[in-house]
Amino acid sequence: MIGGVEPGPDGGLRCPWGMATEEYAAYHDGEWGRPVHGDDALYERLCLEAFQSGLSWLTILRRREGFRAAFAGFRIASVAAFTDEDAARLLADPGIIRNRAKIEATLANARTLAGWQAGELDALIWSYAPDPATRPAPRTISDVPATTAESVALSKALKKRGIRFVGPTTAYALMQACGLVDDHLDRCVARGGGSPGPQRPR
Repeated sequence: MIGGVEPGPDGGLRCPWGMATEEYAAYHDGEWGRPVHGDDALYERLCLEAFQSGLSWLTILRRREGFRAAFAGFRIASVAAFTDEDAARLLADPGIIRNRAKIEATLANARTLAGWQAGELDALIWSYAPDPATRPAPRTISDVPATTAESVALSKALKKRGIRFVGPTTAYALMQACGLVDDHLDRCVARGGGSPGPQRPR
């Protein structure tokens, strides 16, 4: 291990978790920490982070296409129109996590968001992105927080607007996944260091 990062098969330095499995490697290099915009896209991430609560993220990654199929591609308008029959279908779907409370929250959140203006979810979430200049790059995994003042505030704001299953830890995981913060380690290729691995677009 070099300064918290580890060399991968291509010689590039990466966050250790990003080399644990092929699924993690693809997610680490190509998605995690990159900016995500759009109400439907952010709704998907919000739902998946809620389903992950208490589970391994790998469990979610391996079922991601199942989730997308089950929840109509996470199109807010479509999920908001789901019926009791759809809820029963979801509870019997082996391609997702069959947790009643999380499924009910996913449907309820879609119904709430369907009443918002276009772009309103995007604007609200991104209004809690901290100034990158105030956040030094973490050098080791232990430097990465589980919550921050911003994630606590985002959680409170979403709950106040009727969004369920989004505590401060889930809110921070959302911020990490959607690029509001960059928690790749200091010398990680995904941050632009640790060559010769793939470089992240600036």
